[in-house]
Amino acid sequence: MKHLEDIQGSRVYGRRQGKALSEARQARMDKWMPEIEIRLPVTEGEASAPPVPPQEYFTESLRDYWLEIGFGKGEHLAAQAAAHPGVGMIGSEPFLNGVSGLVDQVDQQGLSNVRVFMDDARLLMDSLPDQSLGRAFILFPDPWPKARHHKRRIVSAGNIAVLARLLKDGAELRIGTDHMEYCRWIMAHMLDNEDFNWLADKPQNWQSRPEDWPATRYETKSLAQGRKSSYLRFVRRPRS
Repeated sequence: MKHLEDIQGSRVYGRRQGKALSEARQARMDKWMPEIEIRLPVTEGEASAPPVPPQEYFTESLRDYWLEIGFGKGEHLAAQAAAHPGVGMIGSEPFLNGVSGLVDQVDQQGLSNVRVFMDDARLLMDSLPDQSLGRAFILFPDPWPKARHHKRRIVSAGNIAVLARLLKDGAELRIGTDHMEYCRWIMAHMLDNEDFNWLADKPQNWQSRPEDWPATRYETKSLAQGRKSSYLRFVRRPRS
């Protein structure tokens, strides 16, 4: 997901538009987005709107709700939705062509448990109540390799703190990257946070993609070019 907008504080970095959609893909967007798009409540005269539980965005009763921040073309999110029909899959992605890719999957597979937030992921995260998510994913975000751009990296102390607030006790946070320096950055920031434990006791735990972790298009391309990926899994520690 190298094109993806990464979040620092309350900002999103990156581009939102690519090439124009074909007539068929635009038609699918017109059909599905009114049904699956998340629109945050607008308030007047208030400092902030009250938190909105994720179940409010779904028409059916579901056992859990998972969030993917920056889903690229949506391959992973769609695969998780198909594999877990009892879970509400929420994806945030402001890039139009990426959202269109996920909408294509929703249309082709008839996925009723998918919702899309087409804006800054931090806006959505800040609107959700505490302990409302059973899992979260950040897969192959832009590493922003230049030192002057490190402030744009999505894995930051502030964003980790927000995810710690949103995830239930025992919930899992999965982060994937093929950039070794960024991997070290991620580990340093995650291990510095007392709310998470790293689920690894040997190299195979993070050097091999788990069976229930579907591949993304970007990851497949990266592996074909000879780059190794890291599959990092963290669990939310129980609150005292």
